[in-house]
Amino acid sequence: MARVTTPVQKTLSAIHRGAFGLWSTYLDWKNVRAENRRLRDENQRLRVDALAVSETAEENQRLRRMLDLKARLPLNTLTGEIIAREWGGWVRSLTVNRGRADDVRRLTAVISPDGLVGRVVDVRPGAAVVQVLTDPTSTVGAHAVRTRTPGVVEGEPRGTIRFKYMARDGSALQAGDLVVTSGLGGLFPRGIPVGRVRAIDDRGSALFSFATLEPAVNFAKIDEVLLLTGDRMEDVTAYFPTGG
Repeated sequence: MARVTTPVQKTLSAIHRGAFGLWSTYLDWKNVRAENRRLRDENQRLRVDALAVSETAEENQRLRRMLDLKARLPLNTLTGEIIAREWGGWVRSLTVNRGRADDVRRLTAVISPDGLVGRVVDVRPGAAVVQVLTDPTSTVGAHAVRTRTPGVVEGEPRGTIRFKYMARDGSALQAGDLVVTSGLGGLFPRGIPVGRVRAIDDRGSALFSFATLEPAVNFAKIDEVLLLTGDRMEDVTAYFPTGG
């Protein structure tokens, strides 16, 4: 016997099919959202893992460079870690986790594999404050490697450093020239990179000329340093990179 379907039954059946289809679509949408959320979380986790691996590799490379320099230098050195920075638009000073208990003294020279950081100006029981080259009261005897031009590297109020030299001695100085410590004064050994000439301020007939330097060390990012704890003042030019 054939089943008779009334218009009402047809309408109810269509509504039922529509509701079922709508529910299925909603479930599919929820599943897609859940899967997208899972994929986003997984992607974020992978990014974090990759960043951690990258940071670990960078840290290992930094430490290898530091330990290699320490092993090769003909000087007494002490490794230290930067634990604080004083900011004032730029880095004014660094605090290292070595102090009186480690026999660190005031005016101890502080370096990195890239070059000169500065000198210790305050010693505490377990820490020391390092005046960096950009401090306006910082001065370092230096010379340009290529031209042998002697002069003084000074910190400036705007957080940069400049090379001050006799105008008659620096006519051949040019952008890119490397400036290193001169060793004069007995505070810093000769040959530690200080910076590279970025621009030259030629003041015509003035007695002195000035060259703006790009510091060899990034004071905002440095994490480890070497403190020169001995009295030996040998020429260390050969132990640092001098290429452009």
